[in-house]
Amino acid sequence: MPGLLDRLAQVPDPRNPRGVRHALVGVLHVLEHVGVRLAPLFPKRPLPAETTVRRLLARIDGDALDLAVGRWLADRRNRAEGRLRGLAVDGKSLRGAARANGRKIHLLAALDHTTDLVLAQLDVQEKTNEITCFQPLLETMADLAGVVVTSDAMHTQREHADYLLGREAHYIVIVKGNQKKLRKQLKSLPWTEIPLQGRVRGTGHGRAEIRRIKVATVNSLLFPGARQAVQIKRRRTDRKTGKTTIKTVYAVTSLTAEQADPTHLPTLVRGHSASVTRSVTRLHDTCCTR
Repeated sequence: MPGLLDRLAQVPDPRNPRGVRHALVGVLHVLEHVGVRLAPLFPKRPLPAETTVRRLLARIDGDALDLAVGRWLADRRNRAEGRLRGLAVDGKSLRGAARANGRKIHLLAALDHTTDLVLAQLDVQEKTNEITCFQPLLETMADLAGVVVTSDAMHTQREHADYLLGREAHYIVIVKGNQKKLRKQLKSLPWTEIPLQGRVRGTGHGRAEIRRIKVATVNSLLFPGARQAVQIKRRRTDRKTGKTTIKTVYAVTSLTAEQADPTHLPTLVRGHSASVTRSVTRLHDTCCTR
């Protein structure tokens, strides 16, 4: 398994080779060790000055560094047999970071459900959007076989589903108004005839919530590779005001009933939002130097 130094060595050095005193991999490794165990990296030489590190980081290819660190983390993620591994794809604008024209920097990231680690991220340039960055982001990940990719309704795109199936990955996506025909199909399924298959209670953000789950096996939905449809009815009660709201959410997945039963699917849906929420601060802190 490649170590961190092996992955950092893949980041291109932006400097002219002439006059370079400290190897790029050594300077990058300083950031992880923060002055500890540095002798093997810089034998017979003084440590790089703060100005050296700062100037070098300002010139380095941020995407290449993201790729190297993300692959190192991906090498070490849990690969337990028989366990569904969730990967959340989500975009966030960074606080405290902006381009030269003053506009915010927006990143599309791939987050591991279990560890909340950012395994890949990509700068969404001003002339494009998250949808066009979906496949380039996941292209940076060497192995997606067996991974369940989750995303919000923006990425409920047929092209994305085809791509994931081609990588031997699975998907579970929320269906909203951007896929009107698909949502109409989901709403027309005989949900009243399908028995309740799960009920989950929870609290948080000052409210109590009950989720009622129904799952149906499907084979003719207007979405590539769809094998199951999910209906989640969320009943939320504000603890302070007592106001109750009920919302119905639909989702589709390429997972079969044998691969994921009604207890697993809502966990993956909720795992997406939970992982993104827990990782927002970490994502800002990690990337604000970009």
